[in-house]
Formats: sequence, C-alpha cells, structure tokens
Amino acid sequence: MAAYRSRVRGSLLGGAVGDALGNPVEFHREPAVADLMLARDGLALITDDTQMTLFTAEGLLHAGDDLPASVYRAHLRWLDTQRLPGPPDHAEGLAAQQFLYAQRAPGNACLSGLALGRMGTFQNPANPDSKGCGSVMRSAPFGLWTHLGAEEAFALAAECAVQTHGHPTGFLAAGTFAAVVRYLLDGDDVREAAERAIAILVRHGEHEETLTALRRALDTPFAPGNTGIERIGLGWIAEEALAMAVYAALAAETPDRLRNALLISVNHAGDSDSTGAICGNLLGARYGEEALPADWVARLEGLDTIGAIADDFVRADA
Repeated sequence: MAAYRSRVRGSLLGGAVGDALGNPVEFHREPAVADLMLARDGLALITDDTQMTLFTAEGLLHAGDDLPASVYRAHLRWLDTQRLPGPPDHAEGLAAQQFLYAQRAPGNACLSGLALGRMGTFQNPANPDSKGCGSVMRSAPFGLWTHLGAEEAFALAAECAVQTHGHPTGFLAAGTFAAVVRYLLDGDDVREAAERAIAILVRHGEHEETLTALRRALDTPFAPGNTGIERIGLGWIAEEALAMAVYAALAAETPDRLRNALLISVNHAGDSDSTGAICGNLLGARYGEEALPADWVARLEGLDTIGAIADDFVRADA
C-alpha cells in the first residue's frame, strides 16, 4: 500500500510539475525551463491539463455503477470553472477550490464537447473529427484506479474521451495512455509498459496513427536538445503528445534522471504543458513521489489539493 500511495501521488504530482514546467514556455525554445516556473507569487502555475486530470479523478472517486456518466458530470463541473469567476454557493469538492477557476488556454474541443448538452458516446461522439491532445492529458487517473485492469482502464479512458474527442485516434491514444500508466503502477519500466499497452491498442480498429507514433517514440535513437523530441512531433494532437511523453520518459532510466526527462518533455516548440503533464504522469507512476524534484513540487499551485485527491484514491482502494 505504501508503494501504491507513492506511485499514485507521484503520478498526479508529477503530471502537475510537468504541466507547470511547460506552461510558461509553450511555443518557445528555451533551455532554462526550470527558471521559468516562478510565474506569480512564487507559484508554479498549472493549466487545464492538471485541472481536468483532477476532475477526472474526482469523477472516479464519486462514481457508482456508471463510471462514464460520473466522469462526465465531473468534467461538467470543470466546465463551470471556465465560465464562472469563482465557486458558487454551496460548491463542494474540487468545485469549491478557487484556484481551479483560472482560465489558462483550455482546449477548444474540451470546451465545445462538454457544452453540447449531452454526453458523447461511441455511437454518437462529441467532435467526431477531433483528435487533439486534450483527450490524453486528463486520462492518467484511469490507469491509477486499481479497481480496473489495464484493458478495463484502456476501455474506460477511451469511452470517456469520446465525450469531447470523437476521432478514433483521439480516444485510442487516451486508452493507450491509461494502459501504460496501469502497467507502470504494477512495476513495469516505461518501454515494457508501452509495449504491453500497444498489444491492447492493436486489437482495436483504426489504431494505425497511434501505433505509428508510439513506434517512432520507442525506436528513435535519443538526441540531445529539442532536435530529438521534435522528430516525434509537436504534441498538439493526441498520438504525438503521448509519443513525445513516452520518448522523454525513456530518458529517465533511473530515478535520478527524472528531472532531465521532464525538461526534455517540455523543451520544444509545441504543446509543452501537455507533453510535460503526460510525461510527469508516466514518470511519477514509474518511480513514485520520492523521485520527483522536491524543489519543483514545493512550488506547485494547488499542491495540497492534488495530494488530497491522490490520498483519496489510495483510501478508496484500501
């Protein structure tokens, strides 16, 4: 249980660290990324990536028999945070946290899909042509929820992804990410977890784009600086964001390399906060909370709330 708690906390906190690292350098090529974390009042500011991840986790924690509907309701609560100036009267849970009402370039597909007034399903998905990375960056909690095996985590992440991103690559990349996280939680290294998740992926139709991107990440020799990671993509679309995060995470062959791997994940000219968040989710699940750079974690906006959600996950599994 102690190891599980460390990995759950590591994944959620690591994702927030990667998100905060990438937030101020999105669109820029900047080698001194860590120096840019102090954005306001000494805080490393998270974005919609971490916001939605937390609401995904809350949806799982409050679910009854209908997990997709519970996650959908939680994402609707996140949508309210992007429309309102602060918590309404009698707000509870994450919806009562003022810091989550910050608007930091939320994804258009996430906003429009949740604003439809109905829940997207496989039969009638929201935004059927969208495969933006917003489907992936919020999906780590499915892999951390040990009530689900890897195949179940894949299936549920994909089913919840179509609530905003209906393109097959959008929801299959989300499912693959959840499966990778689940295998990391069980003790696999990043390469092993990715290969095992690919074995699930290829059983689904229209998997080719996600498979091609992941194979590129696994097979491309490492190159220093942003020249290596930009061979994989720029992260705006689901399969590229996942593959770039895997490529960067492979650089952390030991826990002491985690800081460097996170810097690799955000040091490019694309969607740095999302690739950083996904990479942080992966490495935190692999190595646990203790491996995260303590000086970065200490600066995180919403640190106590993120830790509390992680601990709620652990208690729910006890």
